[in-house]
Amino acid sequence: SGQGGHAYLREWLWWAGLLCMGVGEAANFAAYAFAPATLVTPLGALSVLVSAVLSSTFLNEQLNVHGKIGCILSILGSTVMVIHAPQEQEVSSLESMAEKLKDPGFIAFAVCVLVSSLLLIFVAGPRYGQSNVLVYVLVCSAIGSLSVSCVKGLGIALKELFSGKPVLKEPLGWVLLVCLVICISIQINYLNKALDIFNTSVVTPVYYVLFTTAVMTCSTILFKEWQHMVLDNVVGSISGFLTIVSGIFLLHAFRDMPFTPSLLPLFL
Repeated sequence: SGQGGHAYLREWLWWAGLLCMGVGEAANFAAYAFAPATLVTPLGALSVLVSAVLSSTFLNEQLNVHGKIGCILSILGSTVMVIHAPQEQEVSSLESMAEKLKDPGFIAFAVCVLVSSLLLIFVAGPRYGQSNVLVYVLVCSAIGSLSVSCVKGLGIALKELFSGKPVLKEPLGWVLLVCLVICISIQINYLNKALDIFNTSVVTPVYYVLFTTAVMTCSTILFKEWQHMVLDNVVGSISGFLTIVSGIFLLHAFRDMPFTPSLLPLFL
């Protein structure tokens, strides 16, 4: 994958993993339809936490003291973010979603994302893709922010469809679906490249932080989620996010370091 190949498409285990991810993303899809993206995306850290615990239980991977502290911090940060979650502007129809997509701020953001992604793919990728983890991860993160916007729009379309409205005749829903498929395809391709070249313990935390930051920025511009928040909720949301980032960093950056409670007096 790191050299441009797609041999992993012939592996049944890869397809099984992709299917499991698809089920999880379907649940994520439903969450985006009913809650602000600024809340849903950071809570994705809990999947990293669950993966670490399951790896320790079933794959005999070592979860050291740093990892356990990271798990606790991720749970605390997620709780704080839920308590101080922002309220997005109500978008109840595809017409109102179309109006938001026409906002000059979002158009400028989308253009910047597309231009920077093209530069990373065709200019930075051939030169630095094999040596710098940020190149391919930035592509996934930037494109991922647009895919979340498409998911939000499709969630609104599905809610309208179930309420009996003729959504299938609306071109915006089909445009969002096509854009979502393209965005997800790009994300899968370049995330596989990054994972093939670099260690998972490096890619996972970097991707989480960059992807979450990009989604929160996109959601803030598109849905004005932070516009009417009081100061304590703003501080709480940012603090919760930084706590999750710290937990993810501890969970992955020191996962191979042999550190046990018996060594704590020595370190002190």
